[in-house]
Amino acid sequence: MKEKNYLYRLRRENNKTQQEVADYLNIEQANYSRMEQADLNKVSPITISKLAKLYDITADSIIGQIAAIQQKTVRLAVLGLIPAGTPIEAIEEIIDYIEVKEEMIKSGEYFALKIKGDSMSPRICNNDVVIIRKQEDCTNGDICAVMINGDNATLKQVKKENDGISLIPFNEEYKPMFYTNKQIQELPIKILGKVVEGRYNF
Repeated sequence: MKEKNYLYRLRRENNKTQQEVADYLNIEQANYSRMEQADLNKVSPITISKLAKLYDITADSIIGQIAAIQQKTVRLAVLGLIPAGTPIEAIEEIIDYIEVKEEMIKSGEYFALKIKGDSMSPRICNNDVVIIRKQEDCTNGDICAVMINGDNATLKQVKKENDGISLIPFNEEYKPMFYTNKQIQELPIKILGKVVEGRYNF
């Protein structure tokens, strides 16, 4: 998923643990951990002010880091919704735009999708946005957007097996979906791309 952002570096420079910072912000440690992997534009001004006070710096210094990152980004369209649950009809209308690093766009073809459902929680949650690199194959353990029956899509972890493929949810309340090699060819089952980054909502 997404690389650590400026908040991670700032915390390490000040020799603080994630739990210490989370306690200061009065949030769960898991939520703060996700914040260190988030688009800094998603972090609220109130949180930025609290962090500035914690580290004895100005809020402007943190905002300056955000501005510096923005100067090296381009807009990527968010194409509708993809279910993290039971496959539903794929939607490819543009519903939003997000900022991504310019270097990323130069390395391949990418698209973004908004998540609907909770089968991939707690790692990927409802209304999160995932950035996907277009590719027709993957390795075991990759989280991929997968097309089923030609018009239904889902987001799952892919596990290849000798007799077929399993699409694995992270939420234990959901069961894996298994497709035989014959079904892969006849339905068909097609990998659309691999998740390379997540944008989390706070």
